Amino acid sequence: MIALGGTIGTGLFIASGSAITTAGPGGSLVAYTVMGMMVYFLMTSLAEMATYNPRSGSFTEYATRYVDPALGFAMGWNYWFGGAITVALELSTVGIVMNFWFPRVPSWIFSLAAFVIIFIINYLSVRTYGETEFWLSLLKVAAVLIFVVVGALVIIGVLGPHQAIGLRNFTYRQAPFVHGIPGIISAFVVSGFSFQGTEMVGIAAGESKDPSHSVPHAIKATFWRILLFYILTIFVIACILPYTNKHLLSSDVQDIVTSPFTLIFEDAGLRYAAGIMNFVILIAVLSSANSWLYAISRIIYSQSMDGFLWRGFRKVNQRGVPIASFLIMAALSLALWGLQFIGPDVYNYLIGASSLGGFMEWLGIAIAHYRFRRGFIRQGHSLDELDYHAGLFPLGPIFAFILCLVVICGQDISAFQHLDWSNLLITYMSVPTFIIFYLTYKVTHHTHLVPLDQMKLK
Repeated sequence: MIALGGTIGTGLFIASGSAITTAGPGGSLVAYTVMGMMVYFLMTSLAEMATYNPRSGSFTEYATRYVDPALGFAMGWNYWFGGAITVALELSTVGIVMNFWFPRVPSWIFSLAAFVIIFIINYLSVRTYGETEFWLSLLKVAAVLIFVVVGALVIIGVLGPHQAIGLRNFTYRQAPFVHGIPGIISAFVVSGFSFQGTEMVGIAAGESKDPSHSVPHAIKATFWRILLFYILTIFVIACILPYTNKHLLSSDVQDIVTSPFTLIFEDAGLRYAAGIMNFVILIAVLSSANSWLYAISRIIYSQSMDGFLWRGFRKVNQRGVPIASFLIMAALSLALWGLQFIGPDVYNYLIGASSLGGFMEWLGIAIAHYRFRRGFIRQGHSLDELDYHAGLFPLGPIFAFILCLVVICGQDISAFQHLDWSNLLITYMSVPTFIIFYLTYKVTHHTHLVPLDQMKLK
């Protein structure tokens, strides 16, 4: 449930409609399906490594062991820095969402209150974090299920003022495929951001009681359920709202009244639809901030264990919380949130510096698994020794690697076409930032690609 709910957030509730506008009903379904397949291969790759060698730092440590310490260093810095920015953004979003009900109260009060809540949850214990995420995830999943059922009833004419809508919006004007292949590639970007967060299952593997059973089960179940939820949700939205509907382009939590979910609930005659969806989005934002604070504190801990950061970050309290790592990440997230009061331009550049960070991590996971499996065989091991086998190796990680590159390059095609250097800098800033981290460590420590026969598999 935690793994499932972790990827159901504002990307689904608000921004999913933009994929339909960009690629049309058919194109958006293709984009989400293909991206879901890529995520499946990535998560099965992570499951194979995590069940064989469960680590709290997960993929950053696998990159260090199986590829190059410089890659593990870059992935670690990229992940915890981007995660801290994400926590800061979610705190700001909480304030905006709460202003829907309390417009006269300064938003920063709600943001600080949200920070205190997630701080206490993560400070208490891993169990407290898990229990909280379970219930938050359950609420989000319930909201999606209710939406799908209500939407289906609207489509067949049981609810709402219309007769049965059927599939006529799928062939409306240029639908089902709008803007051809470029439109689908652009929808890849939206769907890719929607799926980010699934890798947190690997981070939690190191604190799982039985990772050989729980991790593969969670990843398999998460993929199919998320893919099912997203495909059904996109299908329902595309049936009821034509791709030309201007509200589908909304991706701002301030526009909750024009969210596809809100519009369809209102169309079905549900009273207070905007207020209900605002509450669901509040839950999604709190869940995201809570999960990211957990994840980045474990990444810092792992980086310390690998010798990349101060040894003091290895300290774990009696409740199993890496307390020094947690406190520094909480402080950094709060400081980054505070930058908006000093200079909004600095804040925006920080967002740009982390925007593609998740895809860089996915690239690293694909490379690490490809190298792990080759090293595993080279050192004389049999695949029978693995508790879990990633399917379609090596096609899986290779496909994931190529598609990640396509998404990264296609993030802002129009900026390339018009040579808009300002947008290019903001959009792609995370790529050179990642490369700088990688090269700095490589040059400073003279690291090399780890030979297959010298890998420390465990």
